[in-house]
Amino acid sequence: KSDSDTYSCDIGDAQSRAKLTVQETAVLFKQELQNEEAREGKQVRLTCELSKPGTPVKWMKGDTVLCASEKYEFKQHGTVAELIIRDVKSVDA
Repeated sequence: KSDSDTYSCDIGDAQSRAKLTVQETAVLFKQELQNEEAREGKQVRLTCELSKPGTPVKWMKGDTVLCASEKYEFKQHGTVAELIIRDVKSVDA
């Protein structure tokens, strides 16, 4: 998207110009989240893979947006996004 601009070729007495518009492709899930089971007190890792690296991810539990804390850790490496839930309890289901 940042390559969108007007480009020109200059030969001294004349110039040729063209406008380049780059359309962003939609981000899709290459691998969706999978159901997990965990024992109380353990940690669980939820992982998904996106079609575009560096895509901002928002993790939610129901309608609540999660924030990084001692309970929740977020990792993102390239196209892979991970949520680590520590010390899982029955209310985390």
